[in-house]
Amino acid sequence: MKKLTELHPQTLWKYFNDILQVPRPSGKEVKIGDSIISVAKKYGLDHVRDKAGNILISKKATPGFDKHIPVCLQSHLDMVCEKNSNSKHNFDTDPIQAYIDGDWVKARDTTLGADNGIGIAAQLAVLTDTGIHHGPLECLFTVDEETGLNGAKCLESDLLKSRILINLDSEDEGELFIGCAGGVNTIATLKYKSKIAPADSKAYRIDIRGLLGGHSGSDIHKDRGNSIKMMNEMLWEARNRFDMRLAVFEGGNLRNAIPREAHAIVVVPEKYTEVFEEYFHEASKKLRATIRIEEPDFSITLKAVKRPARIMKKKSQEKLLNAIYVCPNGVISWSKALPDLVETSTNLASIKFEAPNTVVVTTSQRSSDNLSRQSVANQVRSTFKLAGAKVEHSGGYPGWNPNPSSVILSVTKTVYRNLFGVDPKVKAIHAGLECGLFLEKYPFLDMISFGPTILDAHSPNEMISIKTTQKFWRLLLELLKHIPQADQYQKSS
Repeated sequence: MKKLTELHPQTLWKYFNDILQVPRPSGKEVKIGDSIISVAKKYGLDHVRDKAGNILISKKATPGFDKHIPVCLQSHLDMVCEKNSNSKHNFDTDPIQAYIDGDWVKARDTTLGADNGIGIAAQLAVLTDTGIHHGPLECLFTVDEETGLNGAKCLESDLLKSRILINLDSEDEGELFIGCAGGVNTIATLKYKSKIAPADSKAYRIDIRGLLGGHSGSDIHKDRGNSIKMMNEMLWEARNRFDMRLAVFEGGNLRNAIPREAHAIVVVPEKYTEVFEEYFHEASKKLRATIRIEEPDFSITLKAVKRPARIMKKKSQEKLLNAIYVCPNGVISWSKALPDLVETSTNLASIKFEAPNTVVVTTSQRSSDNLSRQSVANQVRSTFKLAGAKVEHSGGYPGWNPNPSSVILSVTKTVYRNLFGVDPKVKAIHAGLECGLFLEKYPFLDMISFGPTILDAHSPNEMISIKTTQKFWRLLLELLKHIPQADQYQKSS
């Protein structure tokens, strides 16, 4: 079987393969940061690591390019750590098991980390290849992007010298991004009362698996199933018909991933068990029929289990199931300015039962319009406040407003057309990028974002296209050669 290191361009894929060997969950980027710095030291490159853990490596211009505008290439060090329920992978210690499948590089039962590992690899390849032509260059590697853009938030305002920033964290080759949504997390903490499970009752475990999941920004409009919503609808219906009581209800994991799996442990009086099982099997068939096209691998199972010691009291259960039932989820509105762009959305991301008698529900809201983002966040907040929950907002970050007159956009469009004979699409993205935060501290930055095609980021189905990675690399190298000189840039901007 072909190895990643045999793919072209070899330097890029070698670094990507190296990156896959180093664990890099959000908030735990020290090892990958040390690896990046070791490369800088090996090649004698100036580097600095700030208090947050962000790393900046500088490289002098190649001869004849010293008058070009300084450019910063940027990517983030962390990755989303999602795996299938049958996987024993430990993201804190184990390397990612990548393999090649036709034109795609994939991982075995886990996220691949091409988001944003391929950006890191591209930066290292540019920094260490002496045959690449470029002006004064900075490479910025930020930390903790996936859990709230925290590295970018903590970036010092005097660190960068560049006037242009190229973000390498986009996932659709042939598309140039000049704007992104802002976001905020809304977390509800609900205390509940419990009681001893009745002796004349039977316990069941319900499992939902096999949903596609995906990125809660770029995939939110694709009609993919939300495991928490799907499970809740079944529980909500069963609670009155069969006097069902809830002991456990958990699903999802990360605030920026559409939840793929969920499970619940419920208790049903013995007199209702037969009709409850009939209801479950009929409801399951209807559910499969409804979503079979969008979710071909979806499964839902019911099995008898040992009766838990305690269950939720009815009033507490009502509050929780009703709140989740009415909690908005998915696309809220579409952009009126750009076609096919989601303007505002919300993701019901996870539900966890924690001791003692506490449920934590995590959601995230995104919008390119700050007022709309706050409005839907307030709607989610109000939903859970009515259920008696304590609700907090966290991790807010600004959007990046598109600038169609951008100089780097104009240059990139021309370079792309000359390379590939077609015009790239110019878009904004509903996912969050760090660019909005960079603009707060460096308002003069002219920015653009592009990358190779990555499918199903933030899920174990994540994959990156080999052919589009080659195109991404050619575009980046050619663009670095055509960055304007300082005097030309002043006239254009």
